[in-house]
Amino acid sequence: MKRSHRGAPSTGPAPSDVDRVAGDIVARAGAMGVVVEARVAAALASVLAGMLAEPQNLSSVRDLDTAIGVHVIDALSGLVVPEVREAEGIVDLGSGGGFPGIALAAMLPDVPVTLVESEGRKADWLVRASAAFPNVRVVADRSETLARDERDRHPVVTARALGPLPVVMELATPLLAPGGSLVAWRGRRDADDRIACAAAAAALGLEATSEVTATPSPGVNRYFSVWRKTAPTPDRYPRRPGIAAKRPLG
Repeated sequence: MKRSHRGAPSTGPAPSDVDRVAGDIVARAGAMGVVVEARVAAALASVLAGMLAEPQNLSSVRDLDTAIGVHVIDALSGLVVPEVREAEGIVDLGSGGGFPGIALAAMLPDVPVTLVESEGRKADWLVRASAAFPNVRVVADRSETLARDERDRHPVVTARALGPLPVVMELATPLLAPGGSLVAWRGRRDADDRIACAAAAAALGLEATSEVTATPSPGVNRYFSVWRKTAPTPDRYPRRPGIAAKRPLG
């Protein structure tokens, strides 16, 4: 299995920017009922500023103040979900710029968090960005490959902006331990998606357990789709890399 390598760190933000952004993180997370310590907020502010300073395109949002809500606060909103808040281990699929995975690792320092990112340069960034968080491991590979080595092992799998929910379900479920939970960040409920998800769940050994909502920013609603692994996932899943996205279940 490939692992990412450490490279030169990105230029850090000015101390005044870190302090200002950290204060905003504390206040906005608190409005959701999520308490963030000042030192954790400062660490996340540094990660966010570093992400935006990267020459590679890790986010379509380039403004630091806008990115606070789009990335950090949205990531922290996952802590309203009991399965995330009480997790004993988390695998975050398609971690990209590091959210929600790094934010969850910062808030849950005793919980091992694995960031899975198949694109090499993004994985290199994740290694640098997570250097201050000893509970983070970066896997520079596809989730289908990881599932061959770590099948049925992980308590919680998270995914944000990874693709249609049936695709996420196929990629996540083989990694889940029996009784483990998939928590998917979604923008809205979709009736057609529900039909496809029901079919995918039946094939994969999942059951829907809850639907949780949060308001990470004024006028912005976040919907979490939560599924529990209640039966063994057939060995044929996940299919070969890329097939889940090309031919989604359901």
